[in-house]
Formats: sequence, C-alpha cells, structure tokens
Amino acid sequence: MTPAATTTKGTATRELIVERAFGIARRNGLEGLSIGELATAVGMSKSGVFAHFGSREDLQRSVLDWTAQRFTDTVVRPALSQPRGLRRLRAIVGGWFDWVLANEEGCVILGAAGEYDGRPGAMRDQIVGWLAEWHQQLAKAVGHCIETGELAADTDPELMAFELAALAEGLHNARLRDPATAEALARRSFERLITSYSP
Repeated sequence: MTPAATTTKGTATRELIVERAFGIARRNGLEGLSIGELATAVGMSKSGVFAHFGSREDLQRSVLDWTAQRFTDTVVRPALSQPRGLRRLRAIVGGWFDWVLANEEGCVILGAAGEYDGRPGAMRDQIVGWLAEWHQQLAKAVGHCIETGELAADTDPELMAFELAALAEGLHNARLRDPATAEALARRSFERLITSYSP
C-alpha cells in the first residue's frame, strides 16, 4: 500500500471514529464518551481507537471540532447564499432551529457548555471560543440588517445576538419538555423579536 493510500485510509478511519463518537456524545455528553463503547461502535480495539488520538481529551476536542464544522456546513454555509440582510438572518435562525430539532438527543456543543462551565482548561477554552465566534457572526448578520434598513437604526446587534441565542437555547430545552409546541413557540418568538426591531 502506498503512503498516500495509507494516509487516506487513516483519515477515513479517524473520521468514522469521530462521527461515531459524536453520536455517543449526543446521548452521554463528552464526559460520558466511553472508549470501550466507541471501540465497539466502530468495530475496533480500544488500542486501535487510541492509535488515532493522543488522548481522550484529544478525541473529545476532535468531536467538538467535527460538530462545529458540521454546524457550519448545515447552518451557516446555506444561509450565506442568501443576500445580506433579513433574508440571510432568517436563514441563519431557521437553519439553527432545524439543527436543534434534528439533534433529538441534544446538541453536543450546548451540552458541552454545561459540562465544562465550571471547569477551566483547554476544553472549556475551546467551547468558549466557538460560542464567542458564533455570537460575533450573529451580531454581524444583525448589523447587515441595520445597513439594509430592515431593522431599526438604533438596534443593538450585541443585544439582538444574545436574544437569538437565548431563543435557540430555549428551543433546545423546550423540545424536551413539550416537543409538540416547542418549534412553533420558538418561531413565533423569533417573529416577535424581528417585529420589535422593525424600523
């Protein structure tokens, strides 16, 4: 087997491991990520799984990276195809809500935010960094709506980004409590928020 083929196979195996780890983390959280369960899920030995990662934390951080990339591919990229302004903001929020609803066992990143909230270290830093970057992207999208005149000139992008995140996190929790009405309530809340900022 050529070095290139070996590298490709190794990359594919690592991708499979991370994808299966993502599924386990949705159910059990990143701290509940068991190497034994993961090894069984991918049909490998524990040492075979560890051969692709330097440590359990390396695996957990890889799952976070994989989740963030999947979120970008599923939510952000499609929304960026829309013109700047309210159409793009609606696409972002709609995609975000769809993401929350599609991950029935929970969002890995939101779950990790709870898991590592009071635990300083590399994992917490990675989660905080992603959340901060996402907040900036939301605020930027709101700013574009102000520039196009679709939201009032005195709209505070930071505040509205906070409110949008609160809606998505509220949906994440409400779908567990009352799945029959959670989506409709979240979408109605979003429309009220847009109306409250209309020029």
